[in-house]
Amino acid sequence: MQDRVPIVRAAAIQAEPIVLDCDATVEKACRLIGEAAENGANLIVFPEAFIPVYPNAAIWGRGLATFGGQRQKYVWTRLWNNSVEIPGPATDRLAKAAHEARATVVMGLNERAVDNNTLYNTLLFIGPDGRLLGKHRKLMPTNHERMIWGMGDGSTLRVFDTPCGKVGGLICWENYMPLARYALYGQGEQIHVAPTAHDGEITLVNARNTAYEGRLFVISVCMILRKSSFPHDFELGEELAEADDFIKSGGSAIVGPDGEVLAGPLWNEENILYADLDLNRIVDERRVFDVTGHYSRPDVLRLHFNASPQKTIERYEQPLDPSEG
Repeated sequence: MQDRVPIVRAAAIQAEPIVLDCDATVEKACRLIGEAAENGANLIVFPEAFIPVYPNAAIWGRGLATFGGQRQKYVWTRLWNNSVEIPGPATDRLAKAAHEARATVVMGLNERAVDNNTLYNTLLFIGPDGRLLGKHRKLMPTNHERMIWGMGDGSTLRVFDTPCGKVGGLICWENYMPLARYALYGQGEQIHVAPTAHDGEITLVNARNTAYEGRLFVISVCMILRKSSFPHDFELGEELAEADDFIKSGGSAIVGPDGEVLAGPLWNEENILYADLDLNRIVDERRVFDVTGHYSRPDVLRLHFNASPQKTIERYEQPLDPSEG
C-alpha cells in the first residue's frame, strides 16, 4: 500500500502592511514568516497586494479618476517607487526568510515591471529553499484597478510543484472566473491560494465553492487596513478622510476539499490562521467528483488555454539577401 502523504500545515497571514513603505512592509512580512514557521507552518500565504498596500476603490478609485492631476501623479509615483521588482532586493529578503523558515511562501504584491513603467497585481511563489518558483499576474484588474495595474497573460496562470503539493492561485475577483479556475484544476492543483481585498461574506462563499468544485484546499486571505495607518502626507487625503475606520476588515479562512471551513473566518484583527491539510482527503473527495477527470466531458465542453507570453515587441533578425542592394 502506498504511504499517505505528509500533512501540510498552512498559515493564512491576516495582517496590515506598513502603508506605502516597501522596506518596512517586507521587514514585517519576514517577521511574520518566522512567526508562522515557529508554529509549524510550511505553507505561508499573504494577502493580495500586501506590499506596499492594496489601492482600494473608495480612496484610490475616486482619487485617480481625475485625468492628469498633480495629486494623482504624485501618489502613482509613490506607489511605483514602493513596488517590487522580480527579482530584486525585496524578493531577495523574502526568499531568505522563506529559506530560514523552510516554508513555501506566497506573497501578494504590487509588481514593478523591469522593462517599462507598468505595475501588476502579482502573487510571488517562493520555495522553502529560497528559490523563486514563479509568479502569477492578475489577468483582469477589477473596476478602478484598471487605472493602476496592467493585465497579466496566460503564461503566469500556473500551478507549482512544492513540498506542500501542487500549489496555484488566483487573485480576488479572478476567483469568480470559472475558466481561470478550471485552467488551474487541469494542472493538478491541490492547494488553491486566493488572496483577496474583497472582505465581504461572499468571499467565504466563493472559497467554499472553489474548494468543493475543485475538491482541493483553499486558503483565502485578506488584509487588515485602517484609515489611521496611512502616512500623514498621503496624497489622497481628501478621499481618505471620508473612508471608514476599517477600510479592510479581513475575513480570512481556510477551507477543505469537502467545502467545510477548517479555520476562520477572522474579522477586524491582525492574526494568523492555521490548519493542517491532509492531501489524501483530495483523493477521497475526487472519488465521486473529479472536475477535470472522470466528471469531465471534453467531447462536449473543452477549455482553450493560451499559455504563451504576450510580448509588446517581437524582434526578428534576418540575414541580408546579397541580391538586394
